[in-house]
Amino acid sequence: MSKKPFVTKEMIEEIVKEYPTPFHIYDEKGIRENVKAVKEAFAWNEGFKEYFAVKATPNPYLIQILREYGCGCDCSSLTELMLSKAMGIVGEDIMFSSNVTPAEDYAYAQELGAIINLDDFTHIEFLEKTIGKLPETISCRFNPGGVFMMSNGIMDNPGDSKYGFTVEQMFEGFRILKEKGVKNFGIHAFLASNTVTNEYYPMLAKQLFEMAVQLEKETGADIKFINLSGGVGIPYQPDQIENDIREIGEGVRKVYEEVLVPVGMGDVAIYAEMGRFMMGPYGALVTKAIHEKHIYKEYIGVDACAVDLIRPAMYGSYHHLTVLGKEDEPCEYKYDVVGSLCENNDKFAVDRMLPKIDKEDYLFIHDTGAHGYSMGYNYNGKLKSAELLLKEDGSVKLIRRAETPADYFATFDGLDIYKELKKEF
Repeated sequence: MSKKPFVTKEMIEEIVKEYPTPFHIYDEKGIRENVKAVKEAFAWNEGFKEYFAVKATPNPYLIQILREYGCGCDCSSLTELMLSKAMGIVGEDIMFSSNVTPAEDYAYAQELGAIINLDDFTHIEFLEKTIGKLPETISCRFNPGGVFMMSNGIMDNPGDSKYGFTVEQMFEGFRILKEKGVKNFGIHAFLASNTVTNEYYPMLAKQLFEMAVQLEKETGADIKFINLSGGVGIPYQPDQIENDIREIGEGVRKVYEEVLVPVGMGDVAIYAEMGRFMMGPYGALVTKAIHEKHIYKEYIGVDACAVDLIRPAMYGSYHHLTVLGKEDEPCEYKYDVVGSLCENNDKFAVDRMLPKIDKEDYLFIHDTGAHGYSMGYNYNGKLKSAELLLKEDGSVKLIRRAETPADYFATFDGLDIYKELKKEF
């Protein structure tokens, strides 16, 4: 597949008159078309619900778009719960999937009426001590151990993961929870990250459906939902074939009818907690080339840095780059595209073949709509950039302003040094 920006050079030249680079920009049209496709793919399941993974893109303007299509929120922390509540998303529209969870987080999740998804067997006792009587609905996160394999090889290594209950703990945990008054049960699992294959969800579903049948049989627990979590990925590389969510949904349906329907469990709801698939391709980091350097390699320095997108620095992740206005020019120049942090891994691309880049050119860094802005930080005193929404009518809306020095220094409030700093900003 080819990767095409959802903005042009001319559009960016107009946008920067009001909002200087760098900034993250999101495509409303693409987000809406995608969430519609997800709903259609699982329309066969009456109880289907997508709980958007807030951690991926914690912006209320974007979450509200998904909310219009019935999506809930998958939260993993106190502040994500607070964000959801501020948007009016409470009760069973929240799935609280956390790990190493502080007591105050559990208490607040319970106060909001969220579905609590326990990550560990010991959290049964911990939750009960924290909130008293357990809620009537509880989910448990399953970790089968070992490696997770599909036809194209090993996808991930759950046995090396810190998350979830073992098989034995799932059965014992359901028995204990049932004895303590829990009436409605859910099963959750996340076994592989960013899979670019239509096989993942159906294979995971089969494993969880078969476990659900055994759990109901052996513990008498009433399983109301099975949460396939996230893991459905996006094609960061231009030569990758994107997932077909409708084919994925059909694959899950076939397994559902093969495993659950024959044993009278055809009313079990299917949940998902996709973040990357829901938002990733519909966001981009736009940055400007401000320097060039000619030493042992050819470098292009841009006004964004790993503060704005840490994935390449942290994981060596590939993000495709388009030089706006030069989409049709030959890629004959090899560059490292770098930011200004005092870290040598602050690179958006290494040895990347691109058109000739001149200072003042705008670079469109693809697929930053999930785990882009949200993973930012403030090393070197760098400030996080703005977030913009390209609306369906072509207008642009500021949905999060850029940080200022006042934001950076605000946590010194009350200290003498803050008074001096305020004189500077």
